[in-house]
Amino acid sequence: MKFNRIYGLFLRHFFLITRSFPRVLDLIYWPSIQITLWGFISNFFASYSTYYNNAVGVILTCAILYDFLFRTSIGFNMLFLEEIWSRNFTNLFISPIKISEIIISLIITALVRALIGLIPAILLTSPLFGISLLDLGIHLLFLFLNLYIFGITLGILVSSGLLRFGPSFENIAWSTMFLLAPFGCIYYPIEILPEFFQKIAYSLPLVYIFEEARNILINQSVDYENIINAFYLNLIYLITAISLFYYSFEKARKKGTLINIGE
Repeated sequence: MKFNRIYGLFLRHFFLITRSFPRVLDLIYWPSIQITLWGFISNFFASYSTYYNNAVGVILTCAILYDFLFRTSIGFNMLFLEEIWSRNFTNLFISPIKISEIIISLIITALVRALIGLIPAILLTSPLFGISLLDLGIHLLFLFLNLYIFGITLGILVSSGLLRFGPSFENIAWSTMFLLAPFGCIYYPIEILPEFFQKIAYSLPLVYIFEEARNILINQSVDYENIINAFYLNLIYLITAISLFYYSFEKARKKGTLINIGE
């Protein structure tokens, strides 16, 4: 056994990790996000144990909405990663297909993937827990639409990172939603967050979506301002994401990294 060989292999992996920002970020935020998210959930139930009259119904409804968002985002990322894993970028970009056509096809397919996973979950909640998402009424469509747009936006942003950083950005694709979960106020009201975190949370559509879901279920009323704010922020982020995708693509094309992105 040679120490210098062991040391050489150690250095190889050490530099691979420390010289890659996505890999370092992946190591840091998993434990941080888990502790933060469940810390806020614990604080909420410790301080407001009687906040929900129907705790199971509210929490399960928000969990289903969050799962739809997660599946939409990760579905888009998975489809993009499939092109990387199969080394199909060269075939795609020598064909006459446009970037806009690629994005639209991924958006439609991501919706189908999300619905395949969502529908069985919705059907199970009624016989098992007596919960129906239809309690949200017609406004459920607006909430789902907002979540779908935001999920696609995250998918496009992560795909831009994959074009820019290559496969080292793959871990971010799996965990983007977990990174935003504490600020999304999925299971607790925004008042639980520290003031600084509240300012960050209000810049995300998630807060308005889940606050409105709880408002409908608990107060039996609708605040259209929340829905409008979510649409407004979604529009801004979607335009930004698409612009960033085109920018990342042009950078990758000029550097010639598109051909080797699947290597």
